[in-house]
Amino acid sequence: QVQLVESGGGLVQSGGSLRLSCSVSGGTFKSYTMGWFRQAPGKERDIVAAITRWSAATYYSDFGKGRFTISKDNAKNTVYLQMNSLKPDDTAVYYCAAALRGSVPRQAYEYRYWGQGTQVSVSS
Repeated sequence: QVQLVESGGGLVQSGGSLRLSCSVSGGTFKSYTMGWFRQAPGKERDIVAAITRWSAATYYSDFGKGRFTISKDNAKNTVYLQMNSLKPDDTAVYYCAAALRGSVPRQAYEYRYWGQGTQVSVSS
């Protein structure tokens, strides 16, 4: 059984930084393309960033470009999302997800495994 556990969320002031972590167990981590999504109340779940299985390629949504960095440590079975220059609009529950595809899927339905989410709140 594949399990994803996110950590690192919290409350931060506008302009601050957070580093989210997602630890994966029960599967072959290095074979997964990993993604981070976020969902604010009343809104759809949107992709934030994704990284392919060998970190060969990454994808960032427009709102994350230049501020967020996704990275993957196959030795630790962990994927990270470094978030800098946070804004109140970044407030959401952030989810980690794993896909079996080698490309960079951008839609939630393309990801097979999901974590429980971690809350990120940015105050103005």
